[in-house]
Amino acid sequence: MRRDKQLIIKFLAPALIMFVLIFVYPLLRTLLMSFFKVSNITGAVSTWQFSGLENYSRLLSTKLFHTALINLFKIWMFGGIVVMTLALLFAVILNSGIKGKKFYRNVIYMPFTISAVAMASMWLQYVYNTKYGLLTTLFTKLGWEKLASIAWTDPTHKFWAMFIAYCFGMVGYHMVIFSSGIEKIPTEYYDACRIDGCGAVKQFRYMTWPLLRGVLKTNLTMWSITSVGFFVWAQMFTSELAETSTITPVVYLYIQIFGAANAVTERNAGLGAAIGVVTGVLVILAFLLINAVVKDDDFEL
Repeated sequence: MRRDKQLIIKFLAPALIMFVLIFVYPLLRTLLMSFFKVSNITGAVSTWQFSGLENYSRLLSTKLFHTALINLFKIWMFGGIVVMTLALLFAVILNSGIKGKKFYRNVIYMPFTISAVAMASMWLQYVYNTKYGLLTTLFTKLGWEKLASIAWTDPTHKFWAMFIAYCFGMVGYHMVIFSSGIEKIPTEYYDACRIDGCGAVKQFRYMTWPLLRGVLKTNLTMWSITSVGFFVWAQMFTSELAETSTITPVVYLYIQIFGAANAVTERNAGLGAAIGVVTGVLVILAFLLINAVVKDDDFEL
């Protein structure tokens, strides 16, 4: 028995050491750093200057950070509604017995497989371009001059232009998760439902939707994590790092740690660490909210 325990420890030790070094240590260091003023993120702990809760109080009084939080909330809330609705709709349609299911599923999922940099570049160059972009050309041919004249990448419209492009790329990923959940529902359930006279709408309302609540919880959790880490799309749609229309907490964190023109006069990795802690807390709160709202305990396959 003792020899077995030693063998188990030997096998687990490398994984535990890697977990501590890659996850636990950075987490604790970031949490500790948030209470200090740190000029260099890689600097020794001896160079840190203790500031207590000053970093957090600065965040609470900074309008730019407030704007970043509002932008994040818009992406999480409104983006979540749009993406989850479309993803669920496509998943239900694809699992309704239509021909070419694999083809359509691959087409819808394909945007997610393309890097965010490439996707954002395509939207900026070929969709939102005011000279030859898809929207400008389409609205011009339809005679909708007001819509054709909109500068989609100006400060007034840039956030929603980025929002649409981001949601377009994320629908396929969440559709696949919903689709996998629907495929696990036994066909006998639907056969019994049809025998009882249930149409497509009632099948979805009383069969598919209740049995997908666990999958919905997973999808919402994954959406919350990706939304809080929103960075690349904001960078691609931003001409200046300090632009407020597309700034998010992670972008603001980047600005504080690495600096940016017209944004900060000094670098403070401690303030950036505080932003990281706040975003981590937001993920936990989102997870608790999702668990409180989405109940799936009463439904099992």
